[in-house]
Amino acid sequence: MLREAYIEIAGRRLRYLYAGSGWPLVLLHAFPLSADLWRPQLERVPRGWQFLAPDLRGFGPGSSGSGIGSLDDMAADVPAFLDALEIDRAAIGGLSMGGYITMALYRAAPERFTAMLLANTKATADSPEGRAARDQMVALVNREGPSAVANQMLPKLLGATSHGARPHLEPLVRRLIEGNTAGGIAAAIQAIRDRPDSMATLERAAVPALVITGDEDAIIPVSESEAMHGVMPRSQLVVLPSAGHLSSLEVPEDFSEALGTFLRANL
Repeated sequence: MLREAYIEIAGRRLRYLYAGSGWPLVLLHAFPLSADLWRPQLERVPRGWQFLAPDLRGFGPGSSGSGIGSLDDMAADVPAFLDALEIDRAAIGGLSMGGYITMALYRAAPERFTAMLLANTKATADSPEGRAARDQMVALVNREGPSAVANQMLPKLLGATSHGARPHLEPLVRRLIEGNTAGGIAAAIQAIRDRPDSMATLERAAVPALVITGDEDAIIPVSESEAMHGVMPRSQLVVLPSAGHLSSLEVPEDFSEALGTFLRANL
């Protein structure tokens, strides 16, 4: 049964969703959403596992949107979250921004990982053009608010099949985006813009890793997932058909099946 709880970390009240019992998997959500992205996976937890999905700093219901300085700051919240729950080690992973934070955390604290999930994300840093586009989005959200970010991002967040055959997803994703503050979204954009290249980090990754993406991802191409898989010594790559950038939400059964197969092999 999926449940919601709150916990104090570093003087802040953090909301998280959880389900199942057993070895922990921490799931870190995409930008600019919340832990609710992972509800489909929390409803399909494999036997022997507990899934934990926290709202990242600056996101989620009740967040002030403040306190984001860098992805390293956001990554540091994960060990604090685990410590508060008296968990030493866990499988840890995320989608898109959640993947960036996963890589930042592995760079800082590899001893906390037993396995890694990298979904619809990339290890390379932003190009100059990409950084300029981030700056334009910061200006947009500061000027017009989260709804303007939803308008700009929704055409690419969901794949072509979802836009045509899954009409319930667009209003759901819009609601999750608009549930965040302009300040939190703007600060996260700047943190994402300034992230370093993480390919060397992945080359040193000693834990089993699942790299998963959608064949219709218009934001991060499949080639980025192939590149990460190519440098990680213990990784496997899954490309989900008919899925875009939010593959865990667009094809939840296929995503959960791939994730469950990986976890059962690495319990």
